[in-house]
Amino acid sequence: MEGLLKSIPTPPALSKPVEIISKFIGIALPIAEVSIGAVFLYDCPKQPYIPIYLLVSGVFTLVLDVVAWCPCRKILKCVCALYVWYLLVGLFLFCWFIAGSVWIYSVYPPDYTGTDYCDKTLYLFAFWTTTVVYILLAIALPVSYYKEYKEEESDGNVVNV
Repeated sequence: MEGLLKSIPTPPALSKPVEIISKFIGIALPIAEVSIGAVFLYDCPKQPYIPIYLLVSGVFTLVLDVVAWCPCRKILKCVCALYVWYLLVGLFLFCWFIAGSVWIYSVYPPDYTGTDYCDKTLYLFAFWTTTVVYILLAIALPVSYYKEYKEEESDGNVVNV
């Protein structure tokens, strides 16, 4: 197992400004999710799981970020357990994201005023943060595939059929 983990390539280092911006967003967004989920916890009878979705995803993302950025993780003896932790939390967050998407998009467009309502701030925050993740994935996946394909092509590993 350790040999397998050693064969995982190290991602390229980010420039300092990009690293600072990504860490800021990585902390600010989960804090906003927790805050909005907590403030509007009972303000969406139409779909009561939306504020819970924000709370849980915010807390788990914060924990994942703190562990990932903790300098002490480099001196831990059991690096394998850390990778298992990342894998399990990442898998949970992926499944939770899918569930949250179902909850959010199932009540679109919401009624902001009737008895069966969802608070506008809560809903729009959940809707747009989820939608932006889908947009970023739609951009990142083809770009990463293209980069991988170009690297293989430059290495001469492409088989023409």
